[in-house]
Amino acid sequence: MSAKDLYEKDYYKILGVPKDADAATIKKAYRKLAKDLHPDANAGDKKIEEKFKAVSEAYDVVSDPKRRAEYDEARRYGSAGPMGGRRGPGGPGGFPGGQNVNVEDLFGGGDLSDIFGGLFGGGRQRGPRKGADLETSVTISFEDSIHGVTMPLRLSAGNISARIPAGVKNDQRIRLKGKGQPGEQNAPAGDLFINVAVSPHPVFGRDGDNLTVTVPIRFDEAVNGADIKVPVLDGPAVTIRIPAGTKTGAKFRARGKGVVRTEKSGDLIVSVDIAVPKDLTPAAQKALDDFAAATNDFDPREELMRKTGNLSEARKGSDD
Repeated sequence: MSAKDLYEKDYYKILGVPKDADAATIKKAYRKLAKDLHPDANAGDKKIEEKFKAVSEAYDVVSDPKRRAEYDEARRYGSAGPMGGRRGPGGPGGFPGGQNVNVEDLFGGGDLSDIFGGLFGGGRQRGPRKGADLETSVTISFEDSIHGVTMPLRLSAGNISARIPAGVKNDQRIRLKGKGQPGEQNAPAGDLFINVAVSPHPVFGRDGDNLTVTVPIRFDEAVNGADIKVPVLDGPAVTIRIPAGTKTGAKFRARGKGVVRTEKSGDLIVSVDIAVPKDLTPAAQKALDDFAAATNDFDPREELMRKTGNLSEARKGSDD
């Protein structure tokens, strides 16, 4: 493909962005188009596949500041008309009298890839063009996000096997070098960018390299303290010590039971929640009534009421 073929394409129009769009706007537009047009979602639709390739080509140029600047310059000088309508000292096109000048005639009618060679990596000055980058999205399980997983991907460049590294996070974007479109004439292939979504786990959560879990405990365990078993993502449950007087929301740490790293693994953060039984046996109800009578002088809201100036009202309600 000659440089003329390329500069006559309006990459901004293909991406649906203005010519002065910033990098973030361009990336956002490309990611949406790449998702909508991806071959995985439009199997067998050749028109959509061609649009996907055009979008990838456009992004490959305008996402690179240097190539974008050269592309903009080429369109100013190489578009149809008198040098793209650029005005100079002698009128339109910068020539005396404002005469129209065909850019190919101006440079001797040769292949414009010689003139703008290297603009897109396809001219003789810079050699064959590198392959375009590709982008895709995958959804993996919580366990696979912790351990890593190898999965097959169907791309416009063909089917590949991609390794999702251990410890990847939800909404993380990873780059696989050389897994994009093949380059021209043995030039390097482009890269593959994978947007990873992680399915939630019914028990565990994640905070950085730490895993989190909430464990219910009985009232007597909170009051007296206890050794309790807590689940971990891999392997048998571990035992942690709950001290006497533990409150709901208290956190404890099981070291090394989080995301496994070569240098340092994360921990398992255990939050406790005091469970309240819905139904009591007569014996349990009597024991609870006896406990309430024995601790009648204990008011857990006394300090709260003191701080808000309502201590007398609290005592009055208690007396009633």
